[in-house]
Amino acid sequence: MTEITKETILAAIGDVQEPEIERGLVELGMVPEVQTDGHDVALTIELPTPIDPNKPRIEADLRAALATLPQLGAITLNWTSRVRASSGGKSEAQPIPGVKNTIAVASGKGGVGKSTVAVNLAVMLARSGAAVGLLDTDVYGPSIPLMMGQTENKPAMRGGKIMPLEAHGVKLMSIGFLLDPNKALIWRGPLVAQLIGQFLNDVAWGELDYLVIDLPPGTGDVQLTLVQKIPISGAVIVTTPQDVALADAVKGLRMFEEVKTPVLGIVENMSWFICPNCATRHDIFSADGGARTAAAHNVALLGQIPLESGVRAGGDSGVPIAIDAPEAPTGRAFQHIAERVAMSLAVQAARKPRKPTIMLRTIQ
Repeated sequence: MTEITKETILAAIGDVQEPEIERGLVELGMVPEVQTDGHDVALTIELPTPIDPNKPRIEADLRAALATLPQLGAITLNWTSRVRASSGGKSEAQPIPGVKNTIAVASGKGGVGKSTVAVNLAVMLARSGAAVGLLDTDVYGPSIPLMMGQTENKPAMRGGKIMPLEAHGVKLMSIGFLLDPNKALIWRGPLVAQLIGQFLNDVAWGELDYLVIDLPPGTGDVQLTLVQKIPISGAVIVTTPQDVALADAVKGLRMFEEVKTPVLGIVENMSWFICPNCATRHDIFSADGGARTAAAHNVALLGQIPLESGVRAGGDSGVPIAIDAPEAPTGRAFQHIAERVAMSLAVQAARKPRKPTIMLRTIQ
């Protein structure tokens, strides 16, 4: 009779892989604990993100591999997760202390739903159990305070640091918290760059798995400041299917490629509208432009988001659709996008983990 030991268990599951990273769970350190009790076995599986869509497949593969052991009794799988830091972006830039991954949500032009995508992406990641922050760098048109229901609150100062607000499980910072919402901000580029530097260095973000950064439209001062000051783990390009939006989306995509920032993929917003009376699909802004652009530039199509009134209502009320109606078609689309973004970063972190930062100081 073969004895059930930790060694025999690890040998039995040695060929079980994380499907997207394409390396063995044991090799990746995703099986931190193995316990045996006679013929019964209990494994702890540490997923690379709490929103990992591959959990059912991993579980099936593990049970199938363990079933090859003779006389095996009950199998218990305990699930946990640990997000790793990826090394995307400018290698010589200093990461924000405590922040593992930074996700830039960008668009070539305004009005395509970039802030809506940033808000719902952050909320979906937080709903899964990840530690998430959301930074609004659209200094001339900040919308995060309204979309996250925080128009009446102001951040406090503590120990020389700005304390971010929190809503729906997400830490928040925006210029909109600090200025009169009825006054226009008339600043030149250097002042904007200084403000962005303060948001990166002087906000007490704490320990975050993901910091989602809502960028202003275009390819200007804010984008350049960010990629120069911190390593951006990956960029998400938001567009609508129409050609006029796609042309500007391509410019944003190429900008990130030129500054050596990984492009995680394209999100196509307002992809279609389903008539509530006749259930007919209407392609108001054309069809599949995001898919064609993603294929032409060899990046992923992260998802297509239908046009739905609940998205507008959620943005106006401060309760994003990811909270209010996660099972609606649009809510499920945002869930899928969050899964794709998180797994892209997990693959990147496994293949190219962030190296420890060494700081040298002169001793007087």
